[in-house]
Amino acid sequence: QVQLVESGGGLVQAGGSLRLSCEASGSIFSINAMGWYRQAPGKQRELVATITRGGTTQYADSVKGRFTISRNNAKNTVSLQMNSLKAEDTAVYYCNAVRYSGAFYVGDSWGQGTQVTVSS
Repeated sequence: QVQLVESGGGLVQAGGSLRLSCEASGSIFSINAMGWYRQAPGKQRELVATITRGGTTQYADSVKGRFTISRNNAKNTVSLQMNSLKAEDTAVYYCNAVRYSGAFYVGDSWGQGTQVTVSS
């Protein structure tokens, strides 16, 4: 099992910045990709950004150019730098880790979520 603990959410004005961090513990050797998802009220959870162990990144179109995901494999952390925040970025943000056993997918682990609120 992998445990994920997020930090860094909060309230910010539109145009401002926030940095989210997530630390993994437990069976960290099984982690392949890590990332961030978000869920706004009344909407489905959606991908924000992901990063593989090798550093390959993927972003939702809505955040490209504004958000940057980074990862420190030695510290088992993943971060999300969010700049030029918009009201529509308001959501609960969840850290995610995709676990593998060799070449076989084992499952996803999720953090408890951290609230990001952007006031317009």
